Amino acid sequence: MSEQIQISAQPRTDAGKGASRRLRRTGKVPGIIYGGGSEPQSLTLDANELGKALQHESFFSQVLAVAIEGGAVEQAVVRDMQRHPASERVVHIDLLRVRADQAVDVHVPLHFVNEEACKGVKIGGGSLSHNISEIVVSGLPGNLPEFIEVDVLDLDVGESIHLSGLVLPEGVVIPELQHGPDHDLQVVSVNAARGGKASGDDAGADGETSD
Repeated sequence: MSEQIQISAQPRTDAGKGASRRLRRTGKVPGIIYGGGSEPQSLTLDANELGKALQHESFFSQVLAVAIEGGAVEQAVVRDMQRHPASERVVHIDLLRVRADQAVDVHVPLHFVNEEACKGVKIGGGSLSHNISEIVVSGLPGNLPEFIEVDVLDLDVGESIHLSGLVLPEGVVIPELQHGPDHDLQVVSVNAARGGKASGDDAGADGETSD
């Protein structure tokens, strides 16, 4: 596991839309941290520091160390983040405190491996279709993965991998699967080449067809 991401924050006492707008004009991002058996606390974060932290793929899937000025370092995960619709800059962030003994839900990216060597692509002439790029998993903070690897090496034309086929760390589950078989979503599949035939299904070596 990579080094834990740490972000700094200052307590915020002013509230309201006007106060938030003033903060943003000075390169700050308003936020809040709550949960974990403690009172919610309004925060101010530096937009540049937050932007650098966002460059880490694991920002949304891992427990962050939130160093609050004048207080302890809080362990938290991102629960919500709002962006400006035009500029995409972060305008507000919600952080949820976590405890080592309590499970938490996080979004985790999927990493697809062996795509070029995939049986259905390399031999069958098919094409891979990525249907899901990230999933929600639940587990204790210490068990949460940064990403989940999806090996497509042996996937043949017409075959697919569903949520239930993903390999998860011990103690980690996919909440979506608890809602029944209809929620076992397709993650990745190999589709046949156009025309419905794989490259090896030609009628004859010389290109002729029989009557």
